[in-house]
Amino acid sequence: MTQIELLGSAVHEYRGILASSELNGAEIEDLNRLVRHLSRGHDWTEEGATVIVTLAKEHGAFMLRNALALALALGQEDGDLGF
Repeated sequence: MTQIELLGSAVHEYRGILASSELNGAEIEDLNRLVRHLSRGHDWTEEGATVIVTLAKEHGAFMLRNALALALALGQEDGDLGF
């Protein structure tokens, strides 16, 4: 898969998670519930889930899209933090 296909797949997966019956109707502001859901059923550690949820909420798509583009240009698949 290309990086663009991987990104599209991830967006599709997370939209599905947010629409799931376990989270449906929950306020997205209940970030702890989302972290628990990601760490219990979607192969994230609690720490990793906390980081991605926090990044998404604090930085948003504009900043993260540009960070993703730069990481791809640098060939940086995994970061220095070891996630």
